[in-house]
Amino acid sequence: MDQSIVGTRFDAGAQFVGGELREGTAENTFDVTNPADGSLVQRVRLASTGDVDAAVAAARDAFPEWSAATPGTRAEALNKLAGILAEQAEDLARVESAQTGKPIRLTTEFDVPGTVDNTAFFAGAARNLEGKATGEYSGDHTSSIRREAIGVVGSISPWNYPLQMAAWKILPAVAAGNTIVLKPAELTPLTSLMFAQACTAAGIPDGVVNVITGSGRSAGEHLIGHPDVSMVSFTGSTGVGIRVGEVAVQTVKRTHLELGGKAPFVVFDDADLDAAVNGAVAGSLINTGQDCTAATRAYVQRPLFDAFVAGVAELFDQVRLGDPFNPQTDLGPLVSLRQRDSVAGFVERARGYGATIAAGGYAPEKGHDGTDLTLGAFYRPTLITGIAQDAEVVQSEIFGPVLVVLPFDSDEEGLRLANDTPYGLAASAWTRDVYRSLRATREIKAGCVWVNDHIPIISDMPHGGYKASGYGKDMSQYAFDEYTQVKHVMQDITAIARKDWHRTIFGDR
Repeated sequence: MDQSIVGTRFDAGAQFVGGELREGTAENTFDVTNPADGSLVQRVRLASTGDVDAAVAAARDAFPEWSAATPGTRAEALNKLAGILAEQAEDLARVESAQTGKPIRLTTEFDVPGTVDNTAFFAGAARNLEGKATGEYSGDHTSSIRREAIGVVGSISPWNYPLQMAAWKILPAVAAGNTIVLKPAELTPLTSLMFAQACTAAGIPDGVVNVITGSGRSAGEHLIGHPDVSMVSFTGSTGVGIRVGEVAVQTVKRTHLELGGKAPFVVFDDADLDAAVNGAVAGSLINTGQDCTAATRAYVQRPLFDAFVAGVAELFDQVRLGDPFNPQTDLGPLVSLRQRDSVAGFVERARGYGATIAAGGYAPEKGHDGTDLTLGAFYRPTLITGIAQDAEVVQSEIFGPVLVVLPFDSDEEGLRLANDTPYGLAASAWTRDVYRSLRATREIKAGCVWVNDHIPIISDMPHGGYKASGYGKDMSQYAFDEYTQVKHVMQDITAIARKDWHRTIFGDR
């Protein structure tokens, strides 16, 4: 890999505290590597609990000034931040590809533009913290609603979308007047640090945005349980989310959890077959399937089942794996060899139970461009059929380029199967019938249901789950419900010393 992509950018350290990079003080280091070839991107010294304390202290000290800033002041800084991120788009895309293995086409056309747009959205949203209209609801008092910042937010973001998830955590928090300490995954901290540096360049005061690079078991748990942290926001697996909740509840913190997913892709017999096939391929392979909203379970009504399987298998076989920095590459590696082996394990166990592997099912040796893929965490897009609804690959989150397809007969059966997992983050329904689509969007239990598409997200609309996929919303105006406290202010308008309700105390005296 070209080391100039990162160069000396993080030589001062991988902790961003109080407006500057600094070295971690833990004894151990961590090698951020490019999963396409195993090459070193950056060696970082991890954060100790002392570094977490310093970051929380910086955020706590910055809170009074930032929470008192006018919405216009915060909006101005976020608007400037959007411009800085746009100017740094090429650098951000290349560093993101280097640390994650994402194809440069994905980081250039999706990750970075999405982050810039999200920043611009929250610049506007900062000036529109809504509350109930002021009014005399009791008749004798004027009531109004204040939305106030919570305090220091402790956030933990995942490795699958490091830049975008940093933005999703930081932007609504600071737009609402909070300060934040973000712990990105130690696998992929670099663009989160770049985002924090851009915040400082945009004029956001030192200490408002802090980033610590450390392990989940030490730095992460210390952050979640810290007495000066008022709220915790976590994106990651459901299992870890449960642990986050266990730690946070000890100090009665507000929690926002965006957890795992197992999105159903329901194809009715009147669907546009070509659209469904193309949608399934794109929706299941986005980010090499490392997306909690990715299409993972396709339920296809029996008349279209065989043609759908054949169409998806054909397109899967055409997907080009190779050097992530080659613009012709469609699919990059998984984030690590460990993750690739986990995905392969799911497939092999399904094969052992008699499933049909209709496409893929192996780690390739050569890329479309002749790249040697054996040093990387690559895995071919894999299509599985001939498996039962209660099978592991149907019920569990694989987080890789694997799509399972099952048939159904009646509409009732298809919708029942769609809901038949613990998860409820996202889903899609494919039909030309408006009544079928309305029924699907009503009955599928998920935080987002697309119709005749799968995966698009926009800054203006909320993202969050049902059931074991967590609670609370990222993006949109609804995110402020997570990052603000609602205060009722009630003022007497009568100037009467002894109120009617005082009779409950004074009687007829």
